[in-house]
Amino acid sequence: MTPSDSKSPIPAWKRLDGIDLLRGLSIFFVLMNHINIRLLGADVPYTDYLPAQLIHVLVWNAQLGVQIFFVVSGFLITSITIRRWCSLSQVSLRGFYLFRFARIAPLLFLLLAVLCSLHFAHVHRYVVTAKTGGLGRALLAVLTLHVNELQIHRGYLPGNWDILWSLSIEEMFYLFFPLACLLFGGKRLFGRSIVFPALLFVFVILGPFGRTLFAHGNEIAEDYSYLGGMEGISLGCLTALVVSRRRFSRRVVWTLATVGTVIVSASLIFSWQAYRNWLGKTGLNFTVLGIGTCMFIAATAQSGWKSPRVLAPLVRMGRCSYEIYLTHMFVVFTFFGLFLDAGKPMRGVPWFFVSAILVSGLLGAAVANCYSEPANRYLRSKSRAGTNVSSTALAAAKEIAVTPVRP
Repeated sequence: MTPSDSKSPIPAWKRLDGIDLLRGLSIFFVLMNHINIRLLGADVPYTDYLPAQLIHVLVWNAQLGVQIFFVVSGFLITSITIRRWCSLSQVSLRGFYLFRFARIAPLLFLLLAVLCSLHFAHVHRYVVTAKTGGLGRALLAVLTLHVNELQIHRGYLPGNWDILWSLSIEEMFYLFFPLACLLFGGKRLFGRSIVFPALLFVFVILGPFGRTLFAHGNEIAEDYSYLGGMEGISLGCLTALVVSRRRFSRRVVWTLATVGTVIVSASLIFSWQAYRNWLGKTGLNFTVLGIGTCMFIAATAQSGWKSPRVLAPLVRMGRCSYEIYLTHMFVVFTFFGLFLDAGKPMRGVPWFFVSAILVSGLLGAAVANCYSEPANRYLRSKSRAGTNVSSTALAAAKEIAVTPVRP
């Protein structure tokens, strides 16, 4: 039996608390923002008696949260690709695409089926209007990965469709990722494999321009551009390449963890100030946050950091962040409707936030455990996406995912 015919399973990726914490933080900020937008749209002045700084931190950091998620995504996909095929230049196109399809498609297709049904039933807040191209145009945008571009040119889609803009950016990147790995992953200049990292670095350089100059004053383009999102994914990919090739000393790990935590925390706490000063005007505020996220990821990946119990809710949310992201708008709209029916009571605002976040987390976990993860495992087992793996990669896969720290 040849190595490519081996049916030996590759051990599952070991979960990293640092990664799940970042994803949980990302989805938390997205949830807070989407609840906030509903309240402000209904003229509920709940922010009038709260400190402005606190409001900015809690409900206006959704885009920064998505940037964190993009960085995490790039790190995970690149790390898993290296782990599965030993090197980027040996990636299997069929295996990679089946791997992504099994993870993304089951829940996405179910979501689209539900949204189409609600549209045809003329349910309020779920109808895609002719202004944005109608249902057929929205479906085409989802399936061809340009929901972001559709909204840039036609305006915002209903909430459950709008959130798919980030998925379009992410999956467009991964559509070409394995091709770039095969073409450039093994190429060397001056004895070093720098072609693929250089390509990723180009996306990092272009990211701030995608949020500013290339957006041409379009506010949606400033948030939803391909280049703006792909910068974060590329930073995550670069981090995975570094972590896979080097083992850091304890001092370096501690430094990365400390500086990364400070940068991420400062970026989120002082996001409004950064947005209004030169960092925001140049689009570099997202880049700085991405770099800090990379430092935190590198440190926690190599140290095997374990989250304290107080952060356990965020970690749990991070473990099913994809499911929460795709389903949370159903919860937000449901509780928002109840809030409006109750007469928009100010005392009901905290309960709206808490209930929507709690139920969104529970729904996401239920969907993950009962549908998307079983479907993911089933599709991978049926497609045997991992069969085209070299013997070297199989040997490497037996190692744990966390690189030990050199004493």
